[in-house]
Amino acid sequence: MSLKDQITEDMKNAMRAKDSARLGAIRLLLAAAKQKEVDERVVLDDVAMVAIVDKLIKQRKDSITAFTQANRMDLADKESAEVKVLEVYLPQRLSAEELASAVHAIVAELAKELGRAAGPGDMGKVMGAVKAQLAGKADMGQVSAAVKAALTPSP
Repeated sequence: MSLKDQITEDMKNAMRAKDSARLGAIRLLLAAAKQKEVDERVVLDDVAMVAIVDKLIKQRKDSITAFTQANRMDLADKESAEVKVLEVYLPQRLSAEELASAVHAIVAELAKELGRAAGPGDMGKVMGAVKAQLAGKADMGQVSAAVKAALTPSP
């Protein structure tokens, strides 16, 4: 069963259970997926669905920060609940050690391809390779920090 089918099934279950908070978050996710399908005239696979879930979670986290600063805890709590619903559809996240190890392996592979040591100027190339391999498995903010650490020469 594809991720999109699983999300649709979860929406039906939320309707039956009359779980309006969960139903709302799932509908937002399906609407975002449908919008992308219509805009790009494609059928989304699991990787694209994970990317949409990741994007929606990032938006919710940004909103939580803004609502907390504005002292609107009611809205921040609503967004937090939506994040919890959306996180169910993400694959298992990598730990910091696993992420660092994967980034170092990718940097080593790139250095081998380039025929020289990878440096800070190769950040874009490394990020492209990392995004392709770790899409949905790690927060891209953490990935960026790990790539910077891997590319920074040791003193």
